Amino acid sequence: MPPRRAAPRTRHESPRRTPTTGGVKAAQHAPTTTVPHTRTIHLAHSPDSDDAFMFYALAQGKIDTEGLTYVHELQDIESLNQRARRGELEVTAVSIHAYAYLADRYALLPHGASMGDRYGPRLVARTPMTRGDVRGRRIAIPGPLTTAFLVLSLYEPAFVPVPMPFDRIEEAVIAGAVDLGLLIHEGQLTYAEQGLHLVADMGEWWFQETGLPLPLGGNVIRKDLGPSLMAKVSRHLRESIAYSLAHRTQALDHAMQYARGLERAKADTFVGMYVNDWTLDYGERGRTAVRTLLDRGVSSGVITRPVAVEFAD
Repeated sequence: MPPRRAAPRTRHESPRRTPTTGGVKAAQHAPTTTVPHTRTIHLAHSPDSDDAFMFYALAQGKIDTEGLTYVHELQDIESLNQRARRGELEVTAVSIHAYAYLADRYALLPHGASMGDRYGPRLVARTPMTRGDVRGRRIAIPGPLTTAFLVLSLYEPAFVPVPMPFDRIEEAVIAGAVDLGLLIHEGQLTYAEQGLHLVADMGEWWFQETGLPLPLGGNVIRKDLGPSLMAKVSRHLRESIAYSLAHRTQALDHAMQYARGLERAKADTFVGMYVNDWTLDYGERGRTAVRTLLDRGVSSGVITRPVAVEFAD
């Protein structure tokens, strides 16, 4: 008898979110003869439309998970970065910057990258500014372990970072609580509607500097799971991404519940920016981009120790 498909549910939860347990209950109530060697894998990611799109097939039981049950935990990326530093999660989305402090315990999965190909976090202000105006300013950032903070520090080292939740940054800039804001997620597409001005696109700046895409986030897996289980999870994640790309309308329907008010066309644009061929596999150019970014972070002193990048199979 073929393995039973696990169908965990995802839902948007507030900070310090509780894991969804639909898949666990299904596994507990299924006859043991139909689900041999069941194991639960906690899979954490952001409650955003791009991550929801990426994991649609896993969340809705569209692929065979070979006896594994995935419990989806939804939390903002900086919280996931910090949880990964404590080794709490078996598989999680993290910032590439944060991976510098995780490489001893986690490997990067080859699937699930959020890559900015000449676009990325956007530095905005209430009034037009040039690069020279940025020095010494108070800038709202979405967290000290985010890749957005790392690349901004490479762009302009002399500024005053003001960490805050990513979804409060636009508001803080508009209110004058900070001089500039570094926007991630959907804010990259909506800042002009709020009357804000683009100072610099970090992804375009990085491309001009290196000729490479900007690796913003990725999925990591804890190495103590062992090679066999790591390879199985990696395969499931790739199948989930491929399924969503092949069934775009249905996957976008699922993702819209996490789009934070974006109209469908704009949400589709945002998903396309960060779930694409790069997401299926970094490829050699993508892997070079990861190593280049982290090496430059170390050279600049933002990253405080050398990083040995390891990709899982």
